[in-house]
Amino acid sequence: MKFELQHTDTLTSARAGVLTTDHGPIETPVFMPVGTVGSVKAVHPWELKEDIKAQIILGNTYHLYLRPGIEILGKAGGLHKFNSFNGPILTDSGGFQVFSLTGIRKLREEGCEFRSHIDGSKHIFTPEKVMDIERAIGADIMMAFDECPPGTSDYAYAKKSLGLTHRWLDRCIRRFNETEPRYGYQQSLFPIVQGCTYKDLRIQSAEFVASKEADGNAIGGLAVGEPAEVMYEMIEIVNGILPKDKPRYLMGVGTPVNILEGIERGVDMFDCVMPTRNGRNAMLFTQNGIMNLRNKKWEDDFSPLDPDGTSYVDKAYSKAYLHHLFKAQELLALQIASIHNLAFYLWLTREARRHIITGDFASWKASMVKRVAARL
Repeated sequence: MKFELQHTDTLTSARAGVLTTDHGPIETPVFMPVGTVGSVKAVHPWELKEDIKAQIILGNTYHLYLRPGIEILGKAGGLHKFNSFNGPILTDSGGFQVFSLTGIRKLREEGCEFRSHIDGSKHIFTPEKVMDIERAIGADIMMAFDECPPGTSDYAYAKKSLGLTHRWLDRCIRRFNETEPRYGYQQSLFPIVQGCTYKDLRIQSAEFVASKEADGNAIGGLAVGEPAEVMYEMIEIVNGILPKDKPRYLMGVGTPVNILEGIERGVDMFDCVMPTRNGRNAMLFTQNGIMNLRNKKWEDDFSPLDPDGTSYVDKAYSKAYLHHLFKAQELLALQIASIHNLAFYLWLTREARRHIITGDFASWKASMVKRVAARL
């Protein structure tokens, strides 16, 4: 994998680059739709590539391990062939999902023992096993196995957790280097910076991660309940340490405003379930603000869903029609809203890239933050 940094904004830390994988190039900044169990909910792979223009999507190691299972994915030739998405795929390590299973997991130095949320069966994730699972899934970009501590963790727990994450990272790297890709193309491993909202722990983690000289690096454990300004402070601290010539991935973030603020602080890659999850609940994001399509005000509004939108659904359907579909609980409502929101998120990061290159990102971002946060 190669990363070419093409432009850096003169007034902020915003960057534009190109990340090249064996499944194709990725222009950054980029938003990555989340396909937890091998599919982006309610969206066809053709729509992802041709209409939404997704350059890369995510799969989740925990969920794919449980269902359909590594044996099936191996027989299929990996996730790319299984789900018919021929672009780059990133897998998270499953750490966040495993550690959110409060009450049905046991954490120790070896790894994390847990029970499946599906059938209660017992499993264990170790750093070595997670590397083997991600190899079998066939992701272009694999995440290291880490502990994602609660956002409310006290300092003592956060420090202990960080030590475990760093020891696990060394084991992940060792296993990664001992094994080969299974499907004939290269895979990259990204370490994850943790440390909750404690400045010294974030610095320590960023320095440790940077020393590994990986193909790219991730920032985890944010957007878990801390104030937005604290999250932005942590991003600035970490990005001041992580290598400038490697891509930076902010995990699980977030709202359109969060993404713009992250880009301003030097983040290159984002993912979040918000576009599809909120879309399935009738919330649409647009460059002029947020709409709740269940509100009665849209009942007889026959104007296009989003006159400024980039997806075919934005011109093909009216606000009144989508309002009707949600009220009638039609499945098509979930599909239209998800496609619109994903297309908007991809548009937003493409526009940010364009303004970084043209040199007016700071002024564009300042006006856009106000617009996208408005309630329509």
